[in-house]
Amino acid sequence: MSDDSQLIGVLDRRVQRRGERREFFRAAIGAAAIGASAVAFTSTAKAQTANLDADILNFALNLEYLEAQFYSYAFSGSGLPDDLLGGSTSQGARGSVITGTTNPARAVDFSGEPLIQQYAREIAADERAHVSFLRTALGSAAVAQPTINIAGDADGPFTAAAAAAGVTLTNGVFDPYASPDNFLLGAYLFEDVGVTAYKGSSSLLTNNTFLDAAAGILAAEAFHAGIIRGALYRRGQAIPALVTATEQISDARDAVDGSTDQAGPPQTYADDDQGVAPRPTPVTTEAGTSTGTGSNFVPTDPNGIAFGRTAQQVLNIVYLNTANAAAELGGFFPAGVNGGIRVSAAK
Repeated sequence: MSDDSQLIGVLDRRVQRRGERREFFRAAIGAAAIGASAVAFTSTAKAQTANLDADILNFALNLEYLEAQFYSYAFSGSGLPDDLLGGSTSQGARGSVITGTTNPARAVDFSGEPLIQQYAREIAADERAHVSFLRTALGSAAVAQPTINIAGDADGPFTAAAAAAGVTLTNGVFDPYASPDNFLLGAYLFEDVGVTAYKGSSSLLTNNTFLDAAAGILAAEAFHAGIIRGALYRRGQAIPALVTATEQISDARDAVDGSTDQAGPPQTYADDDQGVAPRPTPVTTEAGTSTGTGSNFVPTDPNGIAFGRTAQQVLNIVYLNTANAAAELGGFFPAGVNGGIRVSAAK
């Protein structure tokens, strides 16, 4: 081979290697760009997920503010301490507690009913602990307590809810602080809703720590609901109107929550939300399976599974409306809840 041929071969190989290097760097730069985009996308997704988790926990915090204030007043005659009410005002201002004038929020006279008084004491302590826990978990992102109405007045939300359900009023009023039985019905308004709220929203949480906490609170709320439902059923054996009232309230909640469920009589499973009246239940014996009736302490479907509500359906109930709205003046949250989830669903 001539020197010229060897030189040409060397030059060709050099050109080939230069082209290969160009392709390598071009691919490397492209990969880096894709990697940077993936990191940016992942970071954005994580931020959005974190925001959703915070929105869900803040939504739960609003409900805990309401329950804690009601139980605290019903048991002790006073509300939550000031250091549990403040928070981030970027998603809603701190509000007051409307206690009413004619039938103000106050300690219930539990004279002669020590068991119900102990129920009130324990649940009040749990709800206050829930508020404190959620505020700690959220840190600086925790929303302040919104305006809450827990008055027993004629124009208060308890009266509005009872009237809408067809519950018998006393002189045009339903006052949850007037007696232990009224207290139980007032608690019944909240407890079942709280359970369905956690059931419907906790599955959306992505942070395992938050999910574990939500599951724990859901369990506590379910115990509370069981206590209240059991007490109403027991007392309802002597006062049937109490059992009837649970069915009326349950049907009203089903009608207002924006779902497609239809309210039905106690003998059917047409509606998800159920009172404590006996339902047909399958009974298995050596002779086979038959249908009997029994108490309904635990409201489930035929598979023994409790149902959940979306946050929007829960807001329909606490706002006392069937519209797509951020608040309703007749509800328990006159100015709406605080946080990123605050709009109810159109029925």
